[in-house]
Amino acid sequence: MALPGLRGTDHIGFTVPDLDEADRFLVDVLGCVRVYSLGPFVHEDDDWMAEHLGVHPRTVMRRLHFYRCANGANFEVFQYEAADGQRPQPRNSDLGGHHLAFYVDDLDEAVAYLRHEGVEVMGEPTASSSASTGQRWVYFRSPWGMQFELVSYPHGKAYEQDAQVLLWHPARPAE
Repeated sequence: MALPGLRGTDHIGFTVPDLDEADRFLVDVLGCVRVYSLGPFVHEDDDWMAEHLGVHPRTVMRRLHFYRCANGANFEVFQYEAADGQRPQPRNSDLGGHHLAFYVDDLDEAVAYLRHEGVEVMGEPTASSSASTGQRWVYFRSPWGMQFELVSYPHGKAYEQDAQVLLWHPARPAE
């Protein structure tokens, strides 16, 4: 069984402490395009925010920006005014921890660019092994501390040699 009609990932939503700062980073440094903006959303007299979004009913979603970042899923980026307080940025090891990965053609060139832009790059690029042999990756942080990753595997990954795995990679044109 599978989710009927599933086609793929449409967008990834995440919350930032300062939407203007996030906009500058996503547009000016990463090269994303802001598609549209909405907000604020306020529900003072009902439980809509809790029922539909799982947040405190008096939380205000101040603004959201929707971004397109080349190929892949779009980003829906929120700035909330949480009625029940703020929580720290989760680490990858925390429940709800996450990171967003971008595919780049030339990992070394992309890392040099990020460093030139003053972005914190976490360590040096790492060559993967086992099923991901052929891939190199490195993490970097946004100005608000969210972790992102750059990956590159121009000749594919080891697991893609299995005929049962039909995934996109840059060395194979889309069908």
